Amino acid sequence: MPLLYYWRGDNYYNDLDMGAGYNLNQANPLLHEIDLGDSLWAFTRAKARNYALAAELVVKAKTFNPTNFKYGRYRIWGDLNKSRYFQVDGQLSVEQVIRQLSCRTEAKILGHSFQGYSAVRKISIHDHQILSVAAKELALEPRAQLLPEEKLEEIILLGDEEAVKTLINKEHVGMAETRRSYLFQQAPKRNKQLVKELQEKYQGKCQICLWSPTIEYLEYLCQGHHIQWLSRGGSDNLENLVLICPNHHIAIHGCDAVFDYSEMAFDFGLHKEK
Repeated sequence: MPLLYYWRGDNYYNDLDMGAGYNLNQANPLLHEIDLGDSLWAFTRAKARNYALAAELVVKAKTFNPTNFKYGRYRIWGDLNKSRYFQVDGQLSVEQVIRQLSCRTEAKILGHSFQGYSAVRKISIHDHQILSVAAKELALEPRAQLLPEEKLEEIILLGDEEAVKTLINKEHVGMAETRRSYLFQQAPKRNKQLVKELQEKYQGKCQICLWSPTIEYLEYLCQGHHIQWLSRGGSDNLENLVLICPNHHIAIHGCDAVFDYSEMAFDFGLHKEK
């Protein structure tokens, strides 16, 4: 069952500025009724005030957020290889396309039909095909390009501000200045101390497999991992960090494993690890 989602313009532009997350959150449990492999189509209001297709997220995982998460309990994650963000500025209006879909959009102002829980709506397979045709020639959004996360974490952990700047300037187009400043200056200074706190809190053990290198090698060999990746707008704070062994770190990045707070587990697709 595909879904249609109205992404408020201010939230869309802010998310893009701070790092395209390839995920969406909602308080409406309907978000989790979508099947894996189905598409969630998102549209938004561009700066020119016309409605434009913003993204097609091909769902690879459904997870729960912490109970007090302000954007809702339910989250879906798009497959990085199949999902697409579209350039909305300069795009022709898709209002009439949206209005011909099976979900009811009778409000005079289209966005008013997508308020609160109604921001996410069921659509039919035929509706999905209509949107696929509408998106066929749309330009992709270059600002949705993801930074190489493992490399970013590595150089932040080393505290190398210049290397962070070089990586971001080389790889990322259009990142907001506040986000650049944070990654250039704050993150390299904070990360070392945060990982040190994690090492002490968990006595150097991997929080997944409980491998304890301090016993076998007398060294802290486990690594800090950001639950929501820095490249997708995640914060560099203890609440967004776990301590894991190098093998699990490689596996999480290699499989793009996402975190489900309802089970306190990483979702690898075929299985979960708590």
